[in-house]
Amino acid sequence: MGRPTDNPKVITLKVYFDKETAAKLDECIEELKVSKSEIVRRGIHKVHDDLKKK
Repeated sequence: MGRPTDNPKVITLKVYFDKETAAKLDECIEELKVSKSEIVRRGIHKVHDDLKKK
């Protein structure tokens, strides 16, 4: 199933967005040409990195 990877994605997350947030997500997907999951992962890493700066 899929390509072999050193970092398998085995956890599923269901989220609810308002229309404005969903539109921003769609804009990010279109601009960056990556999946919704990748945008969410990048966002989590960015917020986490910001926590370390405090």
